[in-house]
Amino acid sequence: MQAIEISKPGAPEVLVPCERDIPAPKAGEVLIKVKAAGVNRPDCVQRKGLYPPPPGVTDIPGLEVAGIIEAIGEEVKGFAVGDSVCALVPGGGYAEYCVSPMETLLPVPEGFSFMEAAAIPENYFTVWSNVFDRAGLRAGETILIHGGSSGIGATAIQLAKAFGATVITTAGSDEKVAFCEKLGADKCINYREQDFVEEVLSFTGGGVNVVLDMVGGEYIGKNIMCLAPDGRHVSIAFLTGPQVEVNMMPVMLKRLTLTGSTLRPRDNGFKGDIANALKTQVWPLLEKGQAKPVIDSVFPLKDADKAHALMEASTHKGKIILEVVE
Repeated sequence: MQAIEISKPGAPEVLVPCERDIPAPKAGEVLIKVKAAGVNRPDCVQRKGLYPPPPGVTDIPGLEVAGIIEAIGEEVKGFAVGDSVCALVPGGGYAEYCVSPMETLLPVPEGFSFMEAAAIPENYFTVWSNVFDRAGLRAGETILIHGGSSGIGATAIQLAKAFGATVITTAGSDEKVAFCEKLGADKCINYREQDFVEEVLSFTGGGVNVVLDMVGGEYIGKNIMCLAPDGRHVSIAFLTGPQVEVNMMPVMLKRLTLTGSTLRPRDNGFKGDIANALKTQVWPLLEKGQAKPVIDSVFPLKDADKAHALMEASTHKGKIILEVVE
């Protein structure tokens, strides 16, 4: 099969086409003939040599795919050869074939293309796990979402609104602010021109209940200032670095919770619980058009390097997808 490998740690150009053996599904796994794969920032971090795959996982990057089940391993239940599926995978998505645990398989939502379906798993699993399970966002609460125009941000905005929350988001240009407003955000802040702490406190009159942060660095202290009493801060990435000095006094005085997570190393049972929640709670919203992944750009598989260059330029709005052309 054709695949993309990381020839050495480095810039996007180290992603090169290669030929690999088609993987065989083990017990509890299926083999997917990939039609499309999502591109995510963890892929870029892996490409740089800073995020190695878990033990036993292929070195081929790619954490989400959509396609057709080609073969099934022993003990697989609920799926059959020929089913159209999307999947969260621990690696191997940048290829013509990819294996997936059955726990992280989901049917392609009714009316969705494979490219749209490939834009779902990583973002929706991440947002559900962190915003709703870990942070416990509830109807009537307010959430601050950084990076609102990213794939994660766009997903978080739509799901938070769908479940009755008020949404504040930050973005880096007026064009991206307008994009977030279209998605339904109640307050959009251009962080390059406005002080987001002042804007948040002015808009809420007391702070937000939840912050979803993917920036890190100095944002952590500012986010703490934005949180209302009993607020919850969830870190899912560190675009400006993980090291930060935090004043714990407001954390104590406001009884704040600071937490975070990474999804890739978690076991299949944990991810399967998220998949079940998505199928029950979110798939009906997708099929009714109340939430939808937003695709910025599509590249052929062989141009994965160009897709990574766009990701790192941060000019995109929504998801970047690789299409596997036969």
